[in-house]
Amino acid sequence: MSEKTIPSRAEAAKENTWDLSKLFSGDEEWNAGLAEFEKDAEKIPSFRGTLGNSAENLAAWLDFSRDLGILAERLGYYAELRQTEDEGDSGARTMTGKYTMAASKVQAASAWADPEIMAIPDQTILAYMAHPGLSEYKIYLKKLLRHKPYILSDKEERIIALYNEGEGLSSDAFSVLTNVDMDFGVIDTPEGKRPLSQSTWSVFMENPDRELRRTVYETFYHHFDAHRNTLASLYAGSVKLDAIKARIRGFPSARAAALFPDDVPESVYDNLIGTIGKNLGPLHRYYSLRKRALKLQELRHYDVYVSLVPKAVKNTSWNEAVDIVSKALAPLGNEYVGALRSGLTGRWADRYENKGKRSGAFSAGSFSGDPYILMNYKDDSVRDIFTMAHEGGHSMHSWYSARNNPFMHYSYTIFEAEVASTFNEELLFRYLRDTAGSKELRLYITERRADEILATLYRQTMFAEFEKRSHELEEAGTPLTVDLLRAEYRQLLEKYFGPEMVFEAESDLEGLRIPHFYRAFYVYKYATGISAALALAERVLSGGGGERQDYFSFLKSGGSRFPIESLKVAGVDMSSPAPVEAACRSFNSLVEELEASLS
Repeated sequence: MSEKTIPSRAEAAKENTWDLSKLFSGDEEWNAGLAEFEKDAEKIPSFRGTLGNSAENLAAWLDFSRDLGILAERLGYYAELRQTEDEGDSGARTMTGKYTMAASKVQAASAWADPEIMAIPDQTILAYMAHPGLSEYKIYLKKLLRHKPYILSDKEERIIALYNEGEGLSSDAFSVLTNVDMDFGVIDTPEGKRPLSQSTWSVFMENPDRELRRTVYETFYHHFDAHRNTLASLYAGSVKLDAIKARIRGFPSARAAALFPDDVPESVYDNLIGTIGKNLGPLHRYYSLRKRALKLQELRHYDVYVSLVPKAVKNTSWNEAVDIVSKALAPLGNEYVGALRSGLTGRWADRYENKGKRSGAFSAGSFSGDPYILMNYKDDSVRDIFTMAHEGGHSMHSWYSARNNPFMHYSYTIFEAEVASTFNEELLFRYLRDTAGSKELRLYITERRADEILATLYRQTMFAEFEKRSHELEEAGTPLTVDLLRAEYRQLLEKYFGPEMVFEAESDLEGLRIPHFYRAFYVYKYATGISAALALAERVLSGGGGERQDYFSFLKSGGSRFPIESLKVAGVDMSSPAPVEAACRSFNSLVEELEASLS
C-alpha cells in the first residue's frame, strides 16, 4: 500500500462503507431528530412528583423515557459513527458535540426521576409491577432498585448529570491526538514508501524483515515519546475522574463501582489475575520457542508478532473472508449465518482504512439500526479475518438481543459481549485448522490461534492488572506521573513476557497508547470472555441441538439477566476460576503442538 492509496473519506467507495440510513437518512434528518429530541425533553418536568401516585403514572413516565431513549440512541450512534469515519471532520465532531450537550441537558433535567422511583416504598412498587402497563419494565425496575444505596439526592444527581458533560474529554483528546494530530510519516521499504499509521502498524510488525520492524518500532514510539507527558496527563486525569465518581456515590473503589452494574463480584477480577499469574509458564515457553524458531540471539518487543511460518501467508479479499467466516460458523445454523453474511456483504460494515478514520475495529449494535461494524480490513492480514468473525459475533449478539427484548433491557453487558465474539473466533480457528490443505498451513493457523489467545487471555489480563494498579495508586493518594506509569507498566511487561524478552527504553510507552484504558475496568472482560467462549464452543460442537439452543438462549437474553447468571444458562460458571484454568490449558496445548513442529 503506497502513501497515496489511503483515500480520503470522500474517495472511499460507497459499497465499502456502512449505510446509516436505518438511523437517519442523512445529516439533515439527524438535525431534525435532534430538534425533536430537545422539544420532547421540554415535557420532562411535567412528570415530576407524579411517579409514586399510581402505577399508571409510573408507566406513563417509563413509556415517555423509553421513546426518548430510543431517539437518543439513534442520535448518539449516528453522530458517533459519522465521527469515526474521519476524526478530523469538523462537521461530524460538531454533531457529536451538539448531541452530547443535548443529552447532558436531558440527563440533568431528568435527574430527579431515579431518586423519585427509589423513594416509592418497596411494597408499593412491588404492587405496581403487577400492573399490565409496567410488564415490559419489570426487569428494568428490578435492576434500577439495586442502585438504591448509591442514588443521591435530586439536587446532587442533577449536579452529577451536568458534570458528566465533560466526562469523556480525556478520551476524546487522546483519540484526536493519536488518530489525527500525530503524523507517523512514511517508511522506506524494498517495495517503496509505505505510510505508517495506527492501522498499518500491525502489518509492519508482522513483516519478516527484522530491520524493517525495528525501524518501524523506533519511529512509531518516537512519536509517542514526544507526547509522553500529555498522554500521561490525559490518562491520569481519566483515572482520577473514575476515583472521584466512585467516592461521590459511596463505592469503596472505582473498580467496585465499575463492576457493580453487572453484579460481577470483584473476586472474578481477582481470580482472573491470580489464575493467569499462576499459569505464565506456557506463555514464557512460547516466547522461548519464538526466539529459537526465529534464530535470534535476543528476542525483542518487535519480534513477537511476525509469523513463524511466513510462506503460509496469503492475501484474502473481503468477500473471500466473508465466505470463510460463513463456513466456519455453519454449526450455528442458517438463520445466524444468513443474517451475518447478508450484513457483511451488504453495508453493515465500514470496511477499509481512510484518512482520519478511527483505528482498530468495533461493533455498534443498537435497537433501531443495523449492528454496524467498523474495520480497517487489510487483505494481507489473517488476523483481520478473525477480527471480522469477532465483530460479527458482537453484531449478531445485538441482532438477537434487539429482536427478543424490549428497549429498556435489550442491551447486554460487555462481559457477555466478549463471549459471543470470541466464540466465533474459536469456531473460525477450528474450521481453518481442519480444512488446512498442508502441514505448513495448519501450523500457521495454529500459531495464529496461539497468538490470538495470547492477545485476548494473557495480554488483556496484563492490561487489567495495570488498570488495577493505576487506580489503586490514585486512590491511595499517589500522583500518577509519567515516570510512575511507565515504571508500573514495565514491571508488568517483564512479568508477562518473561526472561527471554529484551525491551527497548521506549517499550513501556505502550501503556500510554491503549485506548481501552479510557473505559476503566473494561479489558478484563476480553479475558473472561475468551475463557467462557472456549468452554461454550467445545460444549456446542461436541453436543447436540440442546447445547446449541442453550447458546442461543444466551444470545437472545439481552439484558434480562446479569452476566454470571446468563452464562450459567449457556452452560459455563464464571464465578469459578475453572474456565480460566481450562483456557490456559487450551493455550498450553497449542504451544505443545508448535514446540513439536518447530523445535
